[in-house]
Amino acid sequence: MTWLQDSPLMTVLRGAARVAGLLVVVVCLGYALGGCSGDPAGPAASRPAATPPPAPTASPTARGTSPSPTPTRVGAATAAPQWLGKRVLPVGPNGSAAAQDTPPELRNRSIITVDDLPPPPDGRFHATVQAVPASVLARSSWSKGCPVAAADLRYVTVGFRGFDGRAHTGELLVNRRAADDLVTVFRRLFAADFPIERMRISSAADMKAPPTGDGNTTEAFACRPVRGQTAWSQHAYGLAVDLNPFQNPYHKGKVVLPELATAYLDRAKTRPGMVRPGGPAVQAFAAIGWPWGGDYRSLKDYMHFSASGG
Repeated sequence: MTWLQDSPLMTVLRGAARVAGLLVVVVCLGYALGGCSGDPAGPAASRPAATPPPAPTASPTARGTSPSPTPTRVGAATAAPQWLGKRVLPVGPNGSAAAQDTPPELRNRSIITVDDLPPPPDGRFHATVQAVPASVLARSSWSKGCPVAAADLRYVTVGFRGFDGRAHTGELLVNRRAADDLVTVFRRLFAADFPIERMRISSAADMKAPPTGDGNTTEAFACRPVRGQTAWSQHAYGLAVDLNPFQNPYHKGKVVLPELATAYLDRAKTRPGMVRPGGPAVQAFAAIGWPWGGDYRSLKDYMHFSASGG
């Protein structure tokens, strides 16, 4: 067989084998770079990595302070009309303005409270009772001619629930004998989610300002006589409270106060902020012995509660 191994035919066969071997090496090297076997070396080596899903986006934090616990929203509160408190009503020969139809924007009045004092940061009820600071007395309607001494008044701050459902801070000037009782009243109203639009102390200038017929300030002390009389009002002693005057107007004959609150003479149509017979406001004041002006016979003073019932 020696002659066959040295023959030209074997020389050709050996050359072909070397070429074939070289091709196998090259092909296998190509597979090695990309996974040289019948199966890929691994998912990451054989196919592009999957794009990970985007991380969930956190909900945006609500702006402003969210009271804790979350309050019950009372009604659908809206911002006050731009004209509120600015349109002076014509005054007749008797020095007062006539009652008028309620503007559409106020027929179901539910206005967002604009804070006069910082609201409670925790959204809960808080109250303070103190001697009246000189700065507060100076911006009130008190003077030396009033029937109560300044030393017999107290400056009270209480929490109240606005028509916007949030907790706010109001201020009252009250007789020292009634201060603690009134804190109890407003604590009960807060717990009952009874809405109040605004609570602040009025000045003498406020009381003498031309009528706009759309005021709605809950307040206690006001150095003035009974309407249409010369005798001092219980407000002049700090022993009366007017609650949401617009939702609970004064009514005697043709006189309605505030003058634009005529839509609220219909007491059968219940709306937020109205004082109702047997409701939370009547019950809270009755618990301290204060009758309601809505029970008067010769007139109706739906906003009014007082120590003497007058």
